[in-house]
Amino acid sequence: MHVVVADNGETILHIISRSLQDRGDTVRCFSDGQEALNYLRTDSKVDVLLTGFELHSLSGLELCWETLLLSGVEPPVYVIVMSSSSDVAKLVEALDSGADDFLRKPFFPQELCARMRAAERVRKSQLDLIRLAKTDPLTGVGNRRSFFESAEKAFESTPSGSPLAAIMLDIDQFKSVNDEYGHHVGDAVLRELSAKIGSICEIFGRLGGEEFAAFLPGSSMHAAYQVAEVMRKAVAELRISAGDTTLIVTCSFGVSEWREGDDFDALLRRADNALYWAKIRGRNQTVMSDIENNEHSDKPAELGSVTRTAC
Repeated sequence: MHVVVADNGETILHIISRSLQDRGDTVRCFSDGQEALNYLRTDSKVDVLLTGFELHSLSGLELCWETLLLSGVEPPVYVIVMSSSSDVAKLVEALDSGADDFLRKPFFPQELCARMRAAERVRKSQLDLIRLAKTDPLTGVGNRRSFFESAEKAFESTPSGSPLAAIMLDIDQFKSVNDEYGHHVGDAVLRELSAKIGSICEIFGRLGGEEFAAFLPGSSMHAAYQVAEVMRKAVAELRISAGDTTLIVTCSFGVSEWREGDDFDALLRRADNALYWAKIRGRNQTVMSDIENNEHSDKPAELGSVTRTAC
């Protein structure tokens, strides 16, 4: 694990660092609380903070509290407070400030390692829960929540003026696949499609049913079109077993590019509209949202989203 140790005693820092390195942990030591906090703010990969109460610049309790308040850390850093004090009130205050465990000084290296093994178990459980919450259970790619979180974060952090593009894709005649071959074959189609094209784009997810989306920060419309075409051809090459039949499936794609004044939803809506026109024009093709001003020719209201049509 990646461990930060904060204590004003050089001997304690040396003993802990040596013990944890013997375990195979990566260790960063600080005697200054503010320096430890600055490091925690810049490195989201830290798993565990071991801190004493007495530190330079910032107290251990303040460090606990500030670590608890860190935003964007998933899961939160596991905090172990160390003290030679027998003051119960101080221990309670530490736990209320965000500490997860307590280690009394002086300690045996075996006890430290046991506390770290407990931290590992908690971290693993937390990471498993986060993965399950963000992963589509059928296909293994990001689910709707994960896609929108990742895409919107990338959208907001992209420098002004940089190109941005989105791709919406939908499996052609997917309802017919389920009706004719059964949902187990439909599930196989979804899994194999996701495995085939999920690695092509970093921000990619299943929005629901047979609909998927990709977000490409730094890509122009035409660059995204090329990515969509790679995906489309990869899907067309799939051969999926359906009893005595080998099933071939295709996808339709819609591509859009960011325009001045767009938010992420507007970008995605134009990609969705382009996807609709790819379906209308015969499926198994990619349509860019600016071709022939298709973005001005909205889908009939009664059809709603492409995901709800039986195309």
